Amino acid sequence: MPNIIVIIPAYNEEESIPLVVRDIPSIVSEIIVVSNNSTDNTEINAKNAGATVLIENRKGYGYACLKGMDYVSKLKIKPDIIVFLDGDYSDYPEELTKIVQPILEDNVDFVIGARDKDLREEGSMTSPQIFGNWLATSLMSLFFRSTFTDLGPFRAIKYNTLLGLNMEDKTYGWTVEMQLKVLKQKLSYREIPVNYRNRIGVSKVSGTIKGAIFAGIKILGWIFKYSFKK
Repeated sequence: MPNIIVIIPAYNEEESIPLVVRDIPSIVSEIIVVSNNSTDNTEINAKNAGATVLIENRKGYGYACLKGMDYVSKLKIKPDIIVFLDGDYSDYPEELTKIVQPILEDNVDFVIGARDKDLREEGSMTSPQIFGNWLATSLMSLFFRSTFTDLGPFRAIKYNTLLGLNMEDKTYGWTVEMQLKVLKQKLSYREIPVNYRNRIGVSKVSGTIKGAIFAGIKILGWIFKYSFKK
């Protein structure tokens, strides 16, 4: 059996986090919920649902992911695969088996769950999100001949591959940084269409004008940085 660990960044997701943890398939060895400065019952609800709970007080999606990675680095037995997904229940955790399949069967390095238009619940992605995804993936196609169609948060990657990416973004650029480094290192990747529904609660990024603007700036910054990097 492969050793699979899930990392879930979560900021004030007390209602959704037990549902996310509950729906993760039993093939997963450990579920890590990283509370990103939550002020509600996210931490206790995640713990009661059976997750390992870490606390990262520095706000930022990347900070939370890096906290989870630091925890994993100290484990005696390292995982084969790391899966990332959001804590808002917009992803379908049970589809994790589809996400990891190309790694297990075809030795693919990196898999992203693509929020296919036909599989998305109406209203689950905002207009800025849809446009931002289109712009970012179009630029990656232009500069790197990438076939990515989404920056979806539901993703799986070989643990050793993840270490080799030397991830550093602390906030909104985490997902696109990972994809750009996969492209730069010419690693194998695949997209798997996944279902996507309206999240529980209000988005901390796409739900605010400030969040959407800063996310857009960060994402474009990473793309242009790698486009002109030797």
